[in-house]
Amino acid sequence: MLPQICFFASVAFSFIAWGIVTAQYIWPKLRRLDRSEALRPLLILHSFRFFGLVFLIPGVVSTELPASFAHPAAYGDLIAAILAVLALMTLSTGAGTFFTWVFNIWGAADLLNAFYQGNHAALVPGQLGAAYVIPTLIVPLLLITHGLAFRILLQRQHQSAPLESRNFA
Repeated sequence: MLPQICFFASVAFSFIAWGIVTAQYIWPKLRRLDRSEALRPLLILHSFRFFGLVFLIPGVVSTELPASFAHPAAYGDLIAAILAVLALMTLSTGAGTFFTWVFNIWGAADLLNAFYQGNHAALVPGQLGAAYVIPTLIVPLLLITHGLAFRILLQRQHQSAPLESRNFA
């Protein structure tokens, strides 16, 4: 099987698997919480996005990994991690919602940009080395949780999820 097909199959199956986990376990818990408490675990998860700096470490990734992909992906993730921590630290204040919006817009755009840049740079999956796990396992979860965060942010402060969405999946 071609490496590109393996890569895309891994990403697709990861979205499916994380979608099932989200529908069965994550969303049912989060939908019952008020906004701040529902956003907290999502922000904690994204505070680990500093891990994207691994794209800059030769030996973990191939020295042939295009810099046009590696640098924006690494630094975009680092900025997302900083914004997640900032949002987390201010979550219980009025500024928390603002910083969460900023984080969520930046973080989602960063992940989508990384997919675009990887495709534009003709990235070969083998160039990712051990970092292959990031776009194939971690990024789908991060994109799904960005979607959850947008959904939570768009609800009123103390509004629970609509009844029909409680059987999500």
